[in-house]
Amino acid sequence: MNKTDLLDTLRKETGLSRTKSEQVVELFFDEMSKALAAGDRVEIRGLCSIYIKDYKGYTGRNPKTGEPREVQAKKLPFFKCGKELKERVDYK
Repeated sequence: MNKTDLLDTLRKETGLSRTKSEQVVELFFDEMSKALAAGDRVEIRGLCSIYIKDYKGYTGRNPKTGEPREVQAKKLPFFKCGKELKERVDYK
């Protein structure tokens, strides 16, 4: 499912116009992004939790030349699947 599919489903299920559906989806993603940028955790019960994970810097290697290179510390979003989603995906 991509963003367009989500918009189409929202329109069909709620009867909202295309512009209203786009506003709802944009608001949802914008607020999630703002929360993560502020260092907060985003939790959607039954689906997932997303939080920022700190990674330390390390010495890596250039795969082409093999010479060592310093990789800076970074922060990346980390997705953790919820129990209900795991069960739903694994259901046969």
